[in-house]
Amino acid sequence: MSIPCHAAAAPLAPAAASAAIPAADFFNNPDFSAARLSPSGRYLAAKRVAENGREQLAVVDLVNTSAKSVANFKDTDIGYFAWISDQRLLFDTTDKQIGQGARRYGPGLYAVNSDGQQFRQLARHNNPFVRNGGDDNMLPWHTFMLHADGAQNSDQVYVANININAPGDFDHVELLKLNTKTTRHTTVEGPGDTRDWLLDAKGEPRLAITHEAGQQILHYLDPKTGAWRKVASNPMFTGGKGAFQPLAFGSDGTLYVSTSTGNGIAAVHTMDLETGAISPKPLISLDGYDFSGKLIFNNGKLLGVRFLADGEGTQWFDAAMQGAQKEIDAKLPRTVNIVTPPTHAETPYLLVEAYSDRQPRAYFIYDTEKKTLNLAGHSHPNIKLSQMGTQDLQHYAARDGMKIPAWLTTPAGAGKNLPMVVLVHGGPYSRGTAWGWKPESQFLASRGYAVLEPEFRGSTGFGYQHFHAGWKQWGLKMQDDIADGVKWAIAQGIADPKRICIAGASYGGYAAMMGLVNDPGLFQCGINWVGVTDINLLFTGHWRFTSDLPPMWKKYGMPELIGDPVKDAEQFKATSPLQQAARITQPLLLAYGGADMRVPIIHGTRFRDALKATNKQVEWIEYEEEGHGWALPKNRIDFWTRVERFLDKQIGAGAAASTASAATTKPTPSAP
Repeated sequence: MSIPCHAAAAPLAPAAASAAIPAADFFNNPDFSAARLSPSGRYLAAKRVAENGREQLAVVDLVNTSAKSVANFKDTDIGYFAWISDQRLLFDTTDKQIGQGARRYGPGLYAVNSDGQQFRQLARHNNPFVRNGGDDNMLPWHTFMLHADGAQNSDQVYVANININAPGDFDHVELLKLNTKTTRHTTVEGPGDTRDWLLDAKGEPRLAITHEAGQQILHYLDPKTGAWRKVASNPMFTGGKGAFQPLAFGSDGTLYVSTSTGNGIAAVHTMDLETGAISPKPLISLDGYDFSGKLIFNNGKLLGVRFLADGEGTQWFDAAMQGAQKEIDAKLPRTVNIVTPPTHAETPYLLVEAYSDRQPRAYFIYDTEKKTLNLAGHSHPNIKLSQMGTQDLQHYAARDGMKIPAWLTTPAGAGKNLPMVVLVHGGPYSRGTAWGWKPESQFLASRGYAVLEPEFRGSTGFGYQHFHAGWKQWGLKMQDDIADGVKWAIAQGIADPKRICIAGASYGGYAAMMGLVNDPGLFQCGINWVGVTDINLLFTGHWRFTSDLPPMWKKYGMPELIGDPVKDAEQFKATSPLQQAARITQPLLLAYGGADMRVPIIHGTRFRDALKATNKQVEWIEYEEEGHGWALPKNRIDFWTRVERFLDKQIGAGAAASTASAATTKPTPSAP
């Protein structure tokens, strides 16, 4: 099963040429985001940008059509939020105006009523190195939201107290049952050093996950005995047949899991909690895609399944929701429309998130009785659809015959032989993207570039075989997949072979640099932000910088998926951009965060210094306060404005004009 994304997004008529949309309209924080219906469906909560530029929490009473800001701060932004009842919300905070290097505080924890009353701070907003006075009853700074709906029928909620040792490393997650009005709390007894928890349909803890020697162990709190018992275990990082991820409990106690039962594609199955056996027949499976998504319940009834194929979609089992989806799609024919009902519906309201490859996400409320659709807010209201490119999922054959999915975004009204940017995703053992509007690819398309985003081997979401084929292939077959995608685009007449640049962040930055090493004839330039430049540095780090890579990942994941520093030492050297820097002669744009703990800036500075002897065309950017990526809008805007100038000079209109000028300039005759 796959979602017909492109059928839902009818093409727009070409528009007359107009001024390019400013970078700020792509890379500012969204104006309106994270909308969620209350349990009954009467209220809509969302984050919206206030006059001071901070994100505030707003609630709309859909019955009385009144709106109110219920939580806002002068010096920080609303982070994640959730309804814990129809009258009360829980939320934390984040500061979107400072970078990672300047952060000295935890997210805090707060609760407020839907009318803005009974606001209360529940957990401290500081870490052990910063003093912070206040209510002695407050929980410590390392208390976090559980990101689970819970019962949603009282003032009480489960939260996680994480025992943190160092960045990226923690011993266990202690589960607390917290009263959001009195701050009284109790501790849930787990089966050991629990790393994760799953609540049942009644909002009570039912599963606990522990880790041991690279294994994820599932424990079940048996209602018959009131005791925890081990149900099953599977590898944490390598997956494979029999590996599973718990998804949710049904109202009858059924546990739904995502697992592969033999064909290498993960699907939704049920698990027998008495035996740990997984049902042979899936509830839902996707053609060519591993299941990623969630189950949708209303008053305990399973209404449908939300999934990600080429784009987002929903398989509805409920006839009423099938009808509502059809009505909404008729009213919004140009977009994919993600419909979400409230969890304990008492009203006729549904939340609709509408988007396409050209349209950023917009939020609507659909009244199933009146058949009306009302706009709640736009995430990026200044984006002009007529200037956005078209995105399609393509497949091409790698040199060994493996089929590689790739996302191709082409500018509005584009022709053939375009300048192209190959945008390589990070991870690398993750899915790159999905069909829909993305600021990076659409910004580049709005400047006239085709954008190719390969899901090279090792990427997840396309079956175990595709994932496993990328093990220990950094700079090797994974790199070949990217180069083969470029050759495909040239053969199709999409890309001008003399105007192609490779770019990416994190692993994508590594792949961009290795692309210049392995295939110098394909790429005229490279862009690397926060990229790995030496695999050994990931393992060893540096005395000046702290890495936040989890120890368990370093011990059990990296040797299997990336390689062993001792056994694979020669391979690491041959596939190190740092060690191969003398071979890179193309123009480069390098950007790093001074506070990056995932790929410390030493990756960038050593690489930059190694390039000096042979390459004089290196532009260096350091955002001192940033971490692994650009958290601050001002830095995102600055970076992508620099990218725009760099590309224009190397493969864009500026480069074409320079070449044309050089070709038409006649030499001055010398004197006799």
